[in-house]
Amino acid sequence: MTDAADEELVTRFLAGDAGAFTDLVTRHERRVYGLCLRILGDREDAADATQDALLMVVRKLDQFRGEAAFSTWLHRVTVNVCYDHLRKAQRRPVLRRIDEDRPEPEAGPPVPDHADDVSLSQDVTAALALVPEDFRVAMVLADVQDLPYDAIAKVLDVPVGTVKSRVHRGRIALARAMGLGDDLRDGEPTGTPPTSQETS
Repeated sequence: MTDAADEELVTRFLAGDAGAFTDLVTRHERRVYGLCLRILGDREDAADATQDALLMVVRKLDQFRGEAAFSTWLHRVTVNVCYDHLRKAQRRPVLRRIDEDRPEPEAGPPVPDHADDVSLSQDVTAALALVPEDFRVAMVLADVQDLPYDAIAKVLDVPVGTVKSRVHRGRIALARAMGLGDDLRDGEPTGTPPTSQETS
């Protein structure tokens, strides 16, 4: 595994070094898979979306301008692919029982990935699947992927204020889905389900 920065690997790949992309995949594949899994709620769908996201990266890598970190750009590509999968399904993701014997991508990133430290129980995973898509994606990026709000804003192409609103509403929706709504004291009626309609 190389210690080269992501941006250096991108430059080398675009210059014809195929091994540089292999290093990028090895470094980020597990994080991409983890993000897909938490958005889509199913291992098989997440594996498919991971492949699609990495293929999209190959096709669009020449569009990476370095205006944001490569990881931020990669998150954006991955989230867009996940939205495509959800649109194609034309339904909110149905949680299937996670098969613990099913292999996951082996390689991990060279730096600690907070997503690897988060062990979602079956109850939490099921509840997360009930959170509206926009809120779920923002909350996963913030609370599982540990991205700062400004990076999430770039990933989702929305204002920072919208990110904060979506994360907040996502947390409320998750708490309600887990039966904790009566304990919320945020000024919103606990019996009113959140919607994905919001103002920027």
